[in-house]
Amino acid sequence: MSQKILMTTEDIRRTLARIAHEIIEQNKASQDLILVGIRTRGAPLARRLATLIENFEGLKLTVGALDISRYRDDIPSPDRQSIVRHTDIPSSTDGKSIVLVDDVLYTGRSIRAAMDALIDRGRPKSIQLAVLIDRGHREMPIRADYVGKNIPSSRKEAIQVHLVETDGIDEVAIIAAANNRPVGNKLAGANYLRRSYYGSS
Repeated sequence: MSQKILMTTEDIRRTLARIAHEIIEQNKASQDLILVGIRTRGAPLARRLATLIENFEGLKLTVGALDISRYRDDIPSPDRQSIVRHTDIPSSTDGKSIVLVDDVLYTGRSIRAAMDALIDRGRPKSIQLAVLIDRGHREMPIRADYVGKNIPSSRKEAIQVHLVETDGIDEVAIIAAANNRPVGNKLAGANYLRRSYYGSS
């Protein structure tokens, strides 16, 4: 098993600043814009982007956090009900432009689940997607509108995003391991990646 740091604290800071500018440019400082982070690490990224946009433009945006557990297709239906997290979107999404925020885009399945969850809450005007990392290996026709960094990767590798809010440090690492050998306490094969990063896929 080997680990390589792909992004440092400063790399993440600069990348989020660039994405914030791109969101501003694309949406022309719209008051109807809502940033919604997919739990777990998408939520703090959405808050950081909102702070940057406010600093750059003086525009205070609504920020929400979305739990997609009940919409995931990698968890059997009975088990979805036992996963209790928290969705907090403090305003109606009807007619609003939503920017979904996540840490890693992988298969696209969690983004599909997030869109289902959003549409169950209302009818947005549009849904855009911002991700810190795009690692490829899409299984659904989903692409990000705003990408921090493209990282080509093998399905046998794990992309780990660590944030101060959740992990005490800002960094992105890629971990390579032989088939079916553990990375930390989990399996490094394709099935582990799908489970571990479904919330970031």
